Amino acid sequence: MSAAAIESLPPLREIIKDASLSARKSLGQNFILDLNVTRRIARAAGPLNGATVLEIGPGPGGLTRALLIEGASGAIAIERDERFRPALDQIAEASGDRFRVTFADAMGIDYPAFAAETGANRLVANLPYNIATPLIVGWLTEARWPPWFDRIVVMVQKEVAERLVADVGSDHYGRLAVIAQFRARARILFTLPPSVFTPPPKVASALVEIVPRPQAPDAVPTSWLERVTAAAFGQRRKMLRSSLASLGADTARLLADAGIDPAERAERLTVEDFIRLAQALQRQRGE
Repeated sequence: MSAAAIESLPPLREIIKDASLSARKSLGQNFILDLNVTRRIARAAGPLNGATVLEIGPGPGGLTRALLIEGASGAIAIERDERFRPALDQIAEASGDRFRVTFADAMGIDYPAFAAETGANRLVANLPYNIATPLIVGWLTEARWPPWFDRIVVMVQKEVAERLVADVGSDHYGRLAVIAQFRARARILFTLPPSVFTPPPKVASALVEIVPRPQAPDAVPTSWLERVTAAAFGQRRKMLRSSLASLGADTARLLADAGIDPAERAERLTVEDFIRLAQALQRQRGE
């Protein structure tokens, strides 16, 4: 079926009104109903020819329609809310087998296995706000690397996007920035005001692109990096000789082995500094 079949579907606002659908705050739902905006997101995630897109939380399918119109070879959605089954079934029928939906909790999916089964190779979504960060962290810390996706393009709260791309020393710099920049290159593509969404959230949103590095950084497993950053940023205003005490390691030797000043603070360390700390902790534990 052509893009015209998708474009001929009833407007989303009409579908929502007829079915008496409303966004559920408990599921972090905020919908984008303007096809011009969703097509802009889809184009930013392109080129889509040859891409089988995995979308999380499509709701009534606004972004889903845009991805198919803009030429995605296929689209697969994971949706928890069964209320949207009729709207998504309409899209599936009009797509000519280019789209299908799995009704499940996105937090419980084994994504590498799901991708192997479905052929998904790109993540594009307006992520539910309440699970955006744990989903992204999970995708970035997968044991097998390079991962199954060639890129992640997701709409998140602007603050989350700023935390992903934050520079050393900035207010937003923390664990998320270290892990994201260790494994990938992240950048903010554009921001959107609350008025674009239904219902309007209280904060601005941003579309962020995360592209995995061509080869896995083999300096240290991400599990060790996660331990170090959790301790360091858990008490970010304290000097490292104090904040790293929660690791239960010989902190003085740990910092000396990594070549880091014990009086430094987490927000001043580069990703490379954290890699050296993680390496030193791994050696100290003999693992």
